[in-house]
Amino acid sequence: MNTQDEEQTAGQLLKRLELSATDAARLILECTEELGERALGLRPVELLQLLRRTLREGVQAIAAMEQTVTFEEAAIRSIEARADRRPTTRRDLRHYVRRMLRVEGAASLPLRKMTTKDCRNILEQAFGDSLCSLRKGRAILHSIFTYGMRREWVDNNPVKRIDCPSVREKSIQPLSLEQTRKLQEATTQQSHRSMKLSLHLMLYCGLRPTEVQRLSTKDIDWQQRQVFIRPDTAKTGGGRFVPLRCHHLLKREDCYIPRNWTLRWRNLRRAAGFRRNWAPDSCRHTFASYHAAHFRNLGILQLEMGHRDTSLLRARYISAVSAGDARVFWEKSRHRNSKIIADSVSVT
Repeated sequence: MNTQDEEQTAGQLLKRLELSATDAARLILECTEELGERALGLRPVELLQLLRRTLREGVQAIAAMEQTVTFEEAAIRSIEARADRRPTTRRDLRHYVRRMLRVEGAASLPLRKMTTKDCRNILEQAFGDSLCSLRKGRAILHSIFTYGMRREWVDNNPVKRIDCPSVREKSIQPLSLEQTRKLQEATTQQSHRSMKLSLHLMLYCGLRPTEVQRLSTKDIDWQQRQVFIRPDTAKTGGGRFVPLRCHHLLKREDCYIPRNWTLRWRNLRRAAGFRRNWAPDSCRHTFASYHAAHFRNLGILQLEMGHRDTSLLRARYISAVSAGDARVFWEKSRHRNSKIIADSVSVT
């Protein structure tokens, strides 16, 4: 196509778009000014090539920006993608997402256009009154953007540039020797005897209540004297082996996990005199505190607790109990007349 034909075609196009030559020239000038130094000193042919490249990439960028969803849809779809998680985990996810979506204007924000400032504003308004909630909310918001990147709804994760707030862990107060004795004595009552094994696993093996509740009949190896916490049983999704200490305290007829576990566990605590202010992991905290004070091996304790490192143990469990009390707590593990139980746990 010669120059005359090109000019004629361009004129027809401008007429069809209802643009004048002046409008076209102004657009070219504005584009050149935006390019700045990139356009300086170029020959007409080179400048035209740069303008064409700018036009192509601009069209692609606009198309990419339109390929996104709202923050609300991304959050909901992110939760749906975790259908394999436990009901309690998904319940927590929904709770935190609802709090973020209640922030004015947050739900309708296009995910691709959300900035670090937007994300920080959402977190502060939704969870600003609690550092712990803020940390967890940030983690969930980060995961939403990570999911959005996999779906190509967004190109980067703006939450990465938000500092994770540090939370100073409070040292915990473990159960006293007298309190552990009351719990154990309560299991001698016929109405609470079914919880004897469960209490033992929490006090002397450090299992979480939910882990005991999910325990399978094949998870306790009485010959090797250890408990296997399967990945689908553990809170964090990582399996671990835990020594079955003080196993001589267990009788064969008491080794089973009952149905209606949550109700039975609550009734046992009440029978032992604990009616209020019971922390869900009190027995696990007690195990860790007495373990740290007596065995003095945080590396082993970390493995038995299923922690990533020893930082939480150092922050919460060191010096929580005296060495004397710890020795009394664990002296049962040196009982010479221990009896190995060969039968597996049975579920009734």
